[in-house]
Amino acid sequence: MERDLSDASDFGRDDGPDIAPARDSNHDIADDAPGLLRDTAPDVLAPIDSSAPVSGHVVAREHRALAAETPEHDWSAASTILVPLLRPSETQGMKVTEIDLVALAADATRSHSQPLLDEGPCDLSVVYAMPGPGFDVIVNGGHLLSWGTTVGEVQDAALANLRAWSTTAAWTDEVSGERHLISSDTGDGWDAARILLPEVRDRLVSELGAIGRILIGLPERHLLVAAALRPADDEFAALFAEFVLEQSGAADEPVDRRVFELVDGQLVEFRGPPALA
Repeated sequence: MERDLSDASDFGRDDGPDIAPARDSNHDIADDAPGLLRDTAPDVLAPIDSSAPVSGHVVAREHRALAAETPEHDWSAASTILVPLLRPSETQGMKVTEIDLVALAADATRSHSQPLLDEGPCDLSVVYAMPGPGFDVIVNGGHLLSWGTTVGEVQDAALANLRAWSTTAAWTDEVSGERHLISSDTGDGWDAARILLPEVRDRLVSELGAIGRILIGLPERHLLVAAALRPADDEFAALFAEFVLEQSGAADEPVDRRVFELVDGQLVEFRGPPALA
């Protein structure tokens, strides 16, 4: 669907034989003359000079970062970068509502610990991630044990980080006649998850709710799209649904192909018009 809403020159010259300068026969070539030829073998039992270069080798700088200081092991580091991510409803993992010490201990014996799985709106799933250069580390039971923290602390920290990002993240606003569409596609990877924030839902209601229903699309991780649906504009509802379906089908990280709407500030599945049933 289109986003129009109605989507060297003398080199090699022979000047004669090369003549090396004569060596000064009176030059000191004692063992202790630095940088000159030795006339005796080196003392293999002498202490090693750790600062001396060997065959061009340069001593590496000391690596000061300890494993225990990385986000995977250090809660104080992890708590500043955690974010929630929306996932499809059938996502597998360890449900946060069923986590206790017994469940965590059992999960620790697995070769691959399960990701923490939280409940999102409309049967969607929520996971928690630590963004990295080119990839995300999904929080699992092993992280909870390592951090010595609770699910509630993970949830609170992740939402706080998402909120701080969302406060300055850009929105795209498109208007065509009476049709109005707002979208978030920053490329940061947390766009769809913005719908979890009450202040985001309130903003969408404020900007789109005056003329009808508020359609919401969460086709992929990198996109949240919302539109005002005027009464009897069934054509636009169908176009919106088609767009969401196509975006989700082509996405690397799809979330959901359904169309949702905001009712009393809450996300619910969109029912109607008949063309979308």
